[in-house]
Amino acid sequence: MTETSRSTRDADWPRRYASRLFYSDALVVAATLAIYGWIALDQLAQPVSWPDGPAIPYWAFLFLLGLVWLASLDAIDTRDRHMIGHGITEYRRIVNATVIVFALVVAVAFFVRIDIARSIFIVALPLGLVGLLLSRWLWRQWLRRRQRQGSYVYRAVVVGERSKIAHIANQIHRTPDSGYVIVGALTSGGQEAIGSIPVLGDFADAGAAVEQAGADTLIVAGSDELDPQTMRRLGWEMADRDVNWVVAPTLTDVAGPRIHARPVAGLPLVHVDFPTLEGYKRVAKRAFDLVASVLLMILLSPIMIATGIAIRVGGRGPIFYRQMRVGRGGSEFGMIKFRSMVANADDQLASLLDVQGTTDRPLFKVTDDPRITPVGYFIRKHSIDELPQLFNVLIGDMSLVGPRPQRAAEVALYDDDAHRRMLVKPGMSGLWQVSGRSKLSWEDTIRLDLYYVENWSFTQDIKILFRTIRAVIVPGETAH
Repeated sequence: MTETSRSTRDADWPRRYASRLFYSDALVVAATLAIYGWIALDQLAQPVSWPDGPAIPYWAFLFLLGLVWLASLDAIDTRDRHMIGHGITEYRRIVNATVIVFALVVAVAFFVRIDIARSIFIVALPLGLVGLLLSRWLWRQWLRRRQRQGSYVYRAVVVGERSKIAHIANQIHRTPDSGYVIVGALTSGGQEAIGSIPVLGDFADAGAAVEQAGADTLIVAGSDELDPQTMRRLGWEMADRDVNWVVAPTLTDVAGPRIHARPVAGLPLVHVDFPTLEGYKRVAKRAFDLVASVLLMILLSPIMIATGIAIRVGGRGPIFYRQMRVGRGGSEFGMIKFRSMVANADDQLASLLDVQGTTDRPLFKVTDDPRITPVGYFIRKHSIDELPQLFNVLIGDMSLVGPRPQRAAEVALYDDDAHRRMLVKPGMSGLWQVSGRSKLSWEDTIRLDLYYVENWSFTQDIKILFRTIRAVIVPGETAH
């Protein structure tokens, strides 16, 4: 995110944003229970009763359920200012809070022997959960728009060594939706700017520098000169000014759920879990791939048939194109696509890459590729050419989500880090495909793929699939 015209701090925006989320949640819960009540009018006429207890009108039970639902959303910190608007933690907590409420209702009904209509679990639970997730997603889009305009952001000053300040600034700059704007730096390495970030002074100037820059956050990047005593004094100085105090460890591309802070002997030690895709997780992912691929093939069969006819009418050559790619563990398989290029297009690849000067780069992409047919241009732009890979998913060569499979010649150019992409099955879609597609450099592509491998979760897969649908419907300028 770049510096904008806003030059004053607005430290109160997280509270205002959270309050809007509360009213939105209350509206969704109320609407959900009202819709359920309208659907189950016959139930509303019957009171909720249990042995040796007073009868309660059904509307009163729904009102009490709504209050408990809202209390659960608050108790599980679904509006915590440290994570709202970022990552999947917010969505996961909403799911947990909703499931807990209805599990509590089931438990109470069982032990107290209350007769509750099962339709409340079949209708109200999924309807309310979808409504809450959708409303949070809409609020998140609203927040992104405001942040691109320079409002609803944390204005931060970074303190530490120049190299570490540059690293943090680059990470934040390449993530425009981070919610942070770096407005200055404090370092002992001189007054020369660090990239586009002005140096506001030394460590001792922290208080004055924060006020001068209108910052509401101090990010500590680390330095040999920042001993524990200096850090403590910096913390006190920021506390006196009501400035957020953020310590950035030298960890990068680590998702929040993997990080656990635990105080030991007065030290705030950060524990980092390593994700695993074994056992029941692998079975669950494979089961999801099987069910989803079959359903998608049935749903998308008209589009696939129409595409095959268009390719056949468009010129000579096969409808399908099969190319050897490298999968999990280095094993090769034949990846199936709709043919989007002229026949024998692979014979021209080497010469085109040579003319373009990219034969030594792992991403074999040709700019303004002359081999693409008119039909191929359309189906590639909307990723229709990828649909036959559902058969690869069905037989187990690929997954719906994962790093993009590459040719053996590209894999031969990998460094040691890039080989970690092959720890999981390749996917039809992945994190880099929904984060920039053809516009990304190889470095950004491998960084996103490694992030996916190192931070895999089922929730992240679902999120990527939804982003894939949006990217296919509205491909934008980065799709080729």
